[in-house]
Amino acid sequence: MKKIYFGTNLKMYKDIRETKRYLSDLEARTRDISRAEIELFVLPSFTSLPDACRNTDRRLIRLGAQNMCWEEQGQFTGEVSPLMLQELGLDLVMAGHSERRHVFRETDKEENCKVRSALEHGFTALLCIGETAEEKECGLSDASLRGQLLAGLDGIWPGQAPDLWIAYEPVWAIGVEGVPATAEYAAEKHRVIRCCLKALLGEAGAQVPILYGGSVNPDNADEFITCAEIDGMFVGRSAWQAQTFEKMIRSALAAARRAGK
Repeated sequence: MKKIYFGTNLKMYKDIRETKRYLSDLEARTRDISRAEIELFVLPSFTSLPDACRNTDRRLIRLGAQNMCWEEQGQFTGEVSPLMLQELGLDLVMAGHSERRHVFRETDKEENCKVRSALEHGFTALLCIGETAEEKECGLSDASLRGQLLAGLDGIWPGQAPDLWIAYEPVWAIGVEGVPATAEYAAEKHRVIRCCLKALLGEAGAQVPILYGGSVNPDNADEFITCAEIDGMFVGRSAWQAQTFEKMIRSALAAARRAGK
């Protein structure tokens, strides 16, 4: 059975105490699940990262940063550098989340700088991509996804592919008002992404994990994970209670086994 990826971004919702409690609970609840079967990761807030790193068994839960400046040091007020994240011993760094792109107006060029810096500094880079509702309505979804990949992975070479993950998150499917994509739609877009990755990275692009995120919940997770094209799930608020996330993980694993994935 191929390893399945399960992760969540805690955004700006849990303080240090809440994050420690959440990680401890999630760790205990999933300890018996073989990590040969799953890759479990969590992206806490910046202020919670030091305590999270000190108190979490990293063999069970990988920890990452929600954002990172691409420069090691300099006049970048309010930013956090890769060297600072290295001090914590983090596993991964996310770039390109829709809120960074559409709320904070980050560009494809900036996301590319972050991906390149993350890989150069020994992190796994999680690049998020996704089309807006307007692009979907105009039939531009595929072009948008290809464009974000071409720009975001500019300068990345096949040897770096083992440290690269992609999260497909349709912008219209994220957040409180988000409407989940159908499993068929998500699978179709994952095929587009896979084709583009292989064009960019050759056969190494066939091995890059592609995760689906966008209003994933206990009612639809099994359907998403049984799609051959979907390697894992990047879950939002449905993962922010350890008990709910654990049940979702176990149910999805069982569904994947039944599907022979």
